[in-house]
Amino acid sequence: LAQAVLIPVPQRLVATEGIRAQPSSTMFNARKKIVKDKGEAPTELEEKVAQALFDIEVSPTSDIKSELREIYLSAAKEIEVGKTGKAVVVFFPFRVWRTVRKIQGRLIREVEKKLGKSHVIFVANRTILDKDFRRKGIKVRPRNRTLTSVQESIMEDVVSPTEIVGKRTRITVDGSKIQKIFLDPKDKDKEDIEAKLPSFAAVYRRLTNKEAVFMFPTV
Repeated sequence: LAQAVLIPVPQRLVATEGIRAQPSSTMFNARKKIVKDKGEAPTELEEKVAQALFDIEVSPTSDIKSELREIYLSAAKEIEVGKTGKAVVVFFPFRVWRTVRKIQGRLIREVEKKLGKSHVIFVANRTILDKDFRRKGIKVRPRNRTLTSVQESIMEDVVSPTEIVGKRTRITVDGSKIQKIFLDPKDKDKEDIEAKLPSFAAVYRRLTNKEAVFMFPTV
């Protein structure tokens, strides 16, 4: 009769497999912080942001754990700011946006620490209904679904947690319009807001194809 021979597995291989298993388990948990449309695979940047959200949620020192349990992202994109800078825009489903707004300032600070030098900006997903909305079976178009309203909401998202206190439109020689957006002066020295003004302009331009200059009112 043939005799079964047991071949011992080297201890170092077992240890190596154990080390590999840990990150995949952590990443699996972090993947729960991403919900993509139609089963799309997340990008490397989206996985990085999701991991940051998960790490903040499970941190023993985090004071925003309960809110973060309800929050997940739908997309993340990197946008060029000038010649050297970059901003990371994180998109959230509108259904979780109210919870995001409650902790937006603190969460942005923590995510920026995780991602390094990039400015981080949060934006809600919103749907624009064009003038043919009746063909889609909708009798009345809600005001917050118009192009103008959605672009105004995007602007408020981009500058948050600071607030807009005034707007002015300037028409250039070639007829194009540039908006001057004045932010709450009490936030000028808070959370590096002034350093983010170019990022606000670059992100708003990318998302709406409109020019805007963000500034604080001069006394």
